Amino acid sequence: MNILKPKWLKIKIPKNYKNINFIQRSIKKNNLHSVCQESLCPNLMHCFNKGIATFMILGNICTRKCLFCNINKGKPDIVDFSEAKKLSKLIHKMNLKYVVITSVNRDDLKDGGAIFFSYCINTIRKKNKKIKVEILVPDFKNCKKKAVTIFTYNPPDIFNHNIESVERIHSKIKPGGNYKSSLNLLYMFKKKNPTVPTKSGIILGLGEKMKEILKTMHDLYDNGVSMLTIGQYLQPTKKHILVKKYITVEKFKILKRIGKEIGFTYIASGPFVRSSYNAELQFKGREIK
Repeated sequence: MNILKPKWLKIKIPKNYKNINFIQRSIKKNNLHSVCQESLCPNLMHCFNKGIATFMILGNICTRKCLFCNINKGKPDIVDFSEAKKLSKLIHKMNLKYVVITSVNRDDLKDGGAIFFSYCINTIRKKNKKIKVEILVPDFKNCKKKAVTIFTYNPPDIFNHNIESVERIHSKIKPGGNYKSSLNLLYMFKKKNPTVPTKSGIILGLGEKMKEILKTMHDLYDNGVSMLTIGQYLQPTKKHILVKKYITVEKFKILKRIGKEIGFTYIASGPFVRSSYNAELQFKGREIK
């Protein structure tokens, strides 16, 4: 049974669509993908209106079937290396100083797509000299060691991998994923790259208990994560897993306070917070809601 969304849980729609239309046209024209669009992110219009987007590489078809995610599932196309150059040019045209690059899961590739991630980082930096690059990566299920080695040769400015949920329900909402495996990826990267901030995100409202949330926060911190985002799960379409609870703003504030006490250098906690939402402000330590 679905529960009603609270009346206060609303996003203000921008009045000016100029930037929104420009970004949508540019992404489509260059045959690129934005996770904002593919995942039906609630912050899409707000971010596009500010002239920012989170780009998705390695196509738009995922090899996993996560119950909370709207991205297409199936057999992906072969890797298109021209994607990196087109992406770099668009970033330059948008005059971005900070960019987040994410991808679908590519379990069909021996390196999980890590080589192409690294290639994109390099290509973007060559054309955009002062840019900061954050990568939001999948779990590299069968190739963690290989992926971490690749990223160590050409590290991003921030390494982000979302744990998504507490351990008890992790495998239910992320078939093919593994809670401890995700923690291990974060730990392995941090051990090899101690100066690069690591980041993760949790979505709430899927039936987790407070003590489980706190355990997940401690697990992330103990595995080298220094930046944390906590947001509300919002059902993208009727075919996705139902929301079991809408978390109050007050509870998000409590979790933020606890996160600071645990020792995270940065924590954003609120209903519409996502790990790549206003990522540049997160990088600068600014407060977002």
